[in-house]
Formats: sequence, C-alpha cells, structure tokens
Amino acid sequence: MVSGVVALLLLLLAVILIIILTGRYKMNAFLVLIGVSFVFGLLIGLKPLDVIAGIKNGFGGTLTNIGIVIVAGTIMGTILEKTGAALSMTQAILKLVGKSRAPLAMNVAGYIVSIPVFCDSGYVILNPLNKALAKESGISMAVMAVALSTGLYATHTMVPPTPGPIAAASALGADLGKVILLGLIAAIPASLAGLLWATKFAKRYEIEPEIHETYSEIVKKFGKLPGTFLSFLPIVLPIALILLKSVAEFPSKPFGDGGFRIFLSFIGDPVTALIIGVLVSLLLVQKGELKNAISGWMGEGIKESAIILVITGAGGSFGQIIKASPITEFIKTNMAGMQLGIFLPFIISAALKTAQGSSTVAIVTTAGIMAPLLQTLGLDPALTTIAIGAGSMVVSHANDSYFWVVSQFSGMPVNIAYKAYTSATAIEGAVAFIAILILSLFVH
Repeated sequence: MVSGVVALLLLLLAVILIIILTGRYKMNAFLVLIGVSFVFGLLIGLKPLDVIAGIKNGFGGTLTNIGIVIVAGTIMGTILEKTGAALSMTQAILKLVGKSRAPLAMNVAGYIVSIPVFCDSGYVILNPLNKALAKESGISMAVMAVALSTGLYATHTMVPPTPGPIAAASALGADLGKVILLGLIAAIPASLAGLLWATKFAKRYEIEPEIHETYSEIVKKFGKLPGTFLSFLPIVLPIALILLKSVAEFPSKPFGDGGFRIFLSFIGDPVTALIIGVLVSLLLVQKGELKNAISGWMGEGIKESAIILVITGAGGSFGQIIKASPITEFIKTNMAGMQLGIFLPFIISAALKTAQGSSTVAIVTTAGIMAPLLQTLGLDPALTTIAIGAGSMVVSHANDSYFWVVSQFSGMPVNIAYKAYTSATAIEGAVAFIAILILSLFVH
C-alpha cells in the first residue's frame, strides 16, 4: 500500500476529479463517486477484491442506516406540498408577524417548510404566495426572493430529516437528536443573516413581481386548507420523538433504564419517528384524495428519493475506501497538530459546493472524507455534521439548480441574482459557521 502522503495527494486528486466531472462535465454524481472509489482504491494499493468489498459494504451499510428515513422524509414532504399544508403553515406565520413584515414571514416560513421539503420544491411551492405578498406590500421581488430562499436554505443543509444532513449524521456516527437540536439553533442566525442581507442589500434592486393570482386567490385555489396544528404536526412530532430518544439515552438516564426508556428509544428511532410522521401527514388528506395520496403521491415521493438514495450510498462507498487507506494514520501522526478543527469539514464542503453545485453531493462527499478522520482530529460528530451543512451553502451560483429556481421563479436577471442571492448564500454560510464555532464552546 502507498504511504500516507501519497494517499492524501491521491485523495486530493480524487476530490478534484469529482468536482470537474460533476461540475464542469455534468456527469451523474452516482457514477462519478462509484468510479472514483474504484480508481482511488486501486491506486492506493488495495487488492481488487477488497476494493469491490469496500464499495459494496460502504453502499449497503449507508443505506441500511438511513435509506428508510430518506424515503419517508421525501414522502412526507410530498404530502405536505399536495395538501396545501405548507401554505397553511405560511399563513399561520403571516398572521403572527403581519403582512407588513412580509420578508420576515417568508424567511420564517422557509426555515420551517424546508425541514422536510427540499429547498427547490419549497421555493416552488411558496413562490406564488411570495410574489403576491411582494405585490401587496410594494416590496421588491429581489428582497422577497432572497428572504425566502435563505430561510429555506438554512434548514435544508443543516437540519434532518432533509437527506443531506441525515446522510452525514449516519456516516459520522452522530446522534441524530443532537444534530437536529444543534442544526435548528445554528440555522436561526444563518436564516436571519439572509433576511438582513435581503432587506439591507437586495432592496437596491427593484424587481416588479409578475403575478397571475392575488394572495386571496392563491388561498382559495386550495379550497379549505388543513388546520395549522395538523399542518405542523408531521414536522414537529418526529423531531420531538427523536429528541426524546436522545434525552432518554443520556448517560445520566433521566427516564431510568426500564421499559419506558426502551419505548422512547423505539419510537424515537429515526425510522420509527419518520414513519409516524408519514402516517400523521395522511390526516391532512381529504377523504376523496386518500386513495390517490397512498398510491400516487407516495409513489412520487419514492421516485424523488431514488436519486438521493443512490448518491448517498455511493458517498458511503467512497468513505469506506478512504477508511481503508493509510490517510487516518498519516493525519494522526502529522496533521493533528495543525488545529484546523471544525474549519476543516466546513472548508472542504464549501469547496465542493462551489465547484460542483449540489449541496447534497457536497455534504455526502465531505462526510465520507471526514468519517475516518473524526477520532483522529477530536471532532464532535454532530458539530461536524452541521459544519459540513454550513459549508454546503457556500456558494450557490450558476452550477446549482437552486440558483436557477430562485432566479427564474422570482424574475431576477442572472447578474442581479449573483449580486443579491449568491452573495447572500456566502454570508449565510459564514454566519452559520460562526454560530457553530460558538456552539463548539459549549458542546463536547
């Protein structure tokens, strides 16, 4: 097998190759990650059969841990979209903060909706409402677009059950309840930084919203929207159950060591909690639509989750091959004293994100790289997970599908989108990392 220095150089070349193939040449991330895993494994001197075994074990092991969770989370997001529950949650927030604070309302709505719903989908769902509010309030669409998009982005990258953070938490062996709690905390200043950037900087760009429906017409289109409590329940309940499991398993054993603790650990397992979330989300479906929801909507959610599953599994394969390399030992003896700390996963993720565009690919790939190094570097798995998520926000530009969703749906010309939105994602990611640094003072 090659030396640690050579293995590290080969890993650097492998990451650059992933960036070029997925970013510049738009190759499928699954094929790239699997292909690079083969090449990297053979180049570092692993036996061919060991390379195949590592790729299989990494892929299967990753999906064993989080496959069901990803599928369930995607199904739940689809049901929230189809039933109008996302709109109901937004209405509740509007009532709380008032239409005069429309950017704040949409920022908060994005923060909540993107916990189970992909940020791309969340933006599309909330865009008509965002435009209608911009028209009614007289606020530039640039402000409203940046406020909504950054709210969505914060939780999408740092808070499970979004697939990226779940995949990272699994790869790094992080407690999911802890990741959710820390992610929710770090996402607040990140989201608000995006809002501040929108209201102070993006307001210089006047963009008139093109609307086909008023706010009232959008609400009427769904007929009777689900109630606020039921709309929030599929999101809040699984998170609460997962957090309870984490508390129950504290070393101090606050709930004892008997049947109740076992029960909390069972219902708070991410698989159980997300399946409960899916079942609860069916309460949002009208009786006439229930059959369609079970067969059609759930099918859509499963199809949407497929690409995330295969990319996540491929990232696990890459991580398994890295784990079998001499890199861990090399870092332990030569690089641990550099004290990059939590900045290392952040900067790797940011570099991958900026280069190839996908936050999920950046998160999965960085988690695979960091997993074998955590113990050596002395990093907390949960903090590392959200640091990777924070890095995956920096920056969203033309190679990111979300950039085009935000710019095209809001009517922002590309040059303005770069100035108002891309810059906002850089600020948002940096503020998230500062929040993580502060959290690291209290989390061990």
